Amino acid sequence: KGSSSIVSYVSISVSSLQSKESLSLLGNRRLYFDTHALVCLLEENGFTTQQSEVIVSALVKIMNTNLDMIYKDMVTKVQQEIALQQVMSHIGGVKKDMIILEKSEFSALRSENEKIKLELQQIKKQVMDEITKVRADNKLNLNLEKSRVKELYSLNERKLLEMRTEIVELHAQQDRALTQTDRKIDTEVADLKTMLETHKLDNIKYLAGSVFTCLTVALGFYRLWI
Repeated sequence: KGSSSIVSYVSISVSSLQSKESLSLLGNRRLYFDTHALVCLLEENGFTTQQSEVIVSALVKIMNTNLDMIYKDMVTKVQQEIALQQVMSHIGGVKKDMIILEKSEFSALRSENEKIKLELQQIKKQVMDEITKVRADNKLNLNLEKSRVKELYSLNERKLLEMRTEIVELHAQQDRALTQTDRKIDTEVADLKTMLETHKLDNIKYLAGSVFTCLTVALGFYRLWI
């Protein structure tokens, strides 16, 4: 009788605890544990009735403690919905903060982009000014070089023309000198010819005179001889 009353008490306490826990935490879920069968099993294995009941009571307490620890981490559907609403509200706030941050970051990026754009425009203007200056300098240097080349070409042309004029003048002088030399030679040749003719005539006259003289002398001696 004592063992049956203890077993029935334990069964009632377990069933009442399970019913409360199942209703409060697990809804329609129920846990079943046959304490009388466990007491009988312990008695069959050599335990006394009191020892078996104590062991079963300890197991029930341990089970209840473990269930309490497990159920502490569990929530009901209502609590879960509340927590979900809180999380969604927090996510909404985070989204709003992200949108505000994104807008502020976008504004900062836009202002920075405008600043960089202005700097790039200034750099582009400076580069274009430098390119224009370099082009102007190169054009000026090219024009100066062209002018110098033209001047050198004109100077060379003048020098060449002067050299040609000098060469032509030299050729003319040579031609005149040759002409004068030819004329002088011709004159001297003519003079020599005239002189030779004169000498020839003189020689002929001398010879003729000599012959006549000899004939006269011969005739004179002949007459004297006769």
